[in-house]
Amino acid sequence: MKFVDEAFIDIAAGDGGNGCVSFRHEKYKEFGGPDGGDGGRGGHVFAVADVNLNTLIDYRYSRRHDAKRGEHGKGSDMFGAAGDDITLRMPVGTIISDAETGEVLHELLTPGEVITIAKGGDGGYGNLRFKSAINRAPRQKTPGWPGERKNLKLELKVLADVGLLGMPNAGKSTFIAAVSNARPKIADYPFTTLHPNLGVVRVGPEQSFVVADIPGLIEGASEGAGLGHQFLRHLQRTRLLLHVVDMAPFDEAVDPVAQAKAIVGELQKYDAQLYEKPRWLVLNKLDMVPAEERAARVKDFVKRFKWKGPVFEISALTREGCEPLIRSIYQHVKTQQQIEAGPQEVDPRFVDLGDGPDPTDPRFARGDFE
Repeated sequence: MKFVDEAFIDIAAGDGGNGCVSFRHEKYKEFGGPDGGDGGRGGHVFAVADVNLNTLIDYRYSRRHDAKRGEHGKGSDMFGAAGDDITLRMPVGTIISDAETGEVLHELLTPGEVITIAKGGDGGYGNLRFKSAINRAPRQKTPGWPGERKNLKLELKVLADVGLLGMPNAGKSTFIAAVSNARPKIADYPFTTLHPNLGVVRVGPEQSFVVADIPGLIEGASEGAGLGHQFLRHLQRTRLLLHVVDMAPFDEAVDPVAQAKAIVGELQKYDAQLYEKPRWLVLNKLDMVPAEERAARVKDFVKRFKWKGPVFEISALTREGCEPLIRSIYQHVKTQQQIEAGPQEVDPRFVDLGDGPDPTDPRFARGDFE
């Protein structure tokens, strides 16, 4: 399936039904009085976050979505039925914004979350509503209210804890395939990754985090070189960035330090907040470096790159060094989640009140303790 992370749609909630002017007509019932019912409400348009979707491709080819209008009121005190609602299923992480103003209207961040993106119009009043002691034969009615109509932009930002950043062929896809359940395309040429891939990394029972692999960046991406910046949005919700560097490029004339600096420069041009996110350096493909040269090459890279943050030396192909890395990532993600959750309320039933009697002591059962 083609990966689509941006789409434009037009939605229209249903109009309300019109009210009815009617009078009761029965044999031997002269001047039966008004009995015109109200019109029905127009259908709403809802959006729901569906964990089974990971692309907006359904909305690339189906732009128009209209809810049903409410039925008109009828005589004999019959109110019109409400119009049928419609529900648009979207991937978790979808941002819904006004296509004309750019204002963000909603963000679907929780699986199963349901929001109303367009409200149906209320039904009009029938003449039954206008009956009073001084107006016993009203002929007034009101039309139904129009439903909301909007032109929307849908933008998908995947929800992941960790994002992989690096040049094409740095080994990002090999890494995510080695540590998670993701199976991205892997080949010996650049730009094999054409759309983001998500993988769940399981550290232990009930211990996991999500990794996002995006297409590689190259120098000049801000001017549209390569695949440009179009996929960097998927890293904006991550808690940690892993800057993967190829320590054994095919072309010996290529300097890994220059490539790494180019990536950092492109990141800073795209989004200052993304640039300020916690970022770790992952030096990959060390299995292709002679064992006696590894320490010197790593030391030289870190010195020339002027890096003072965490450094991990791995081989995604052989999984060498991957286990310590994923455990460190899990601890970082867990700490960030606790910080974001804030202080937790303590149940007073489980507050430690100091040393008390030992429940295993036989005197405890006899009640000998004062």
